[in-house]
Order: sequence, then structure tokens, then C-alpha cells
Amino acid sequence: MTDVEVKELKKEVKKYIDHADARMVKAVYAMLEADQHGDWWDEISDGERAAIETGLKQMEQGKTKPHEKVMQKHSKWLSK
Repeated sequence: MTDVEVKELKKEVKKYIDHADARMVKAVYAMLEADQHGDWWDEISDGERAAIETGLKQMEQGKTKPHEKVMQKHSKWLSK
């Protein structure tokens, strides 16, 4: 996207914001605010990233258990 296109897009966004209700303004603000903090993926450790990637691979391979079965198996520790 060129600088000119970005400038035009900003104008359009400002028009929408000027007419948006409070809910939408808050949603846009939250999205822009979150973007200022960077991506959480970049802030976690290599070990945490590796664990997440392992879990995703296991999920793709069908190596998961239904929530109901896990809860049934461990319910004796969760009921107290």
C-alpha cells in the first residue's frame, strides 16, 4: 500500500469514527491500543513457543482428547 493510499484510508477511517457509536469507538480504540504493545508471541520464551507449536502439531495429528473425557477422568480432584 502506498503512502497516498494509506493517507486516503486514514481519511475514510476518520469519517467512520466521527459517526460511530460508543461501542464501536471503544472496539477500535482497543484494537489500536493492543497493536501498540506488540504481538504476545514475540514476548514469550522460546520454550513456551515450542510447547505451543508441539500442541498444535499434536492437534493436527488428532492426538487430542475430548474435554468431557478429561473432566470425567479428573473429576475426583476437581470436585473438592
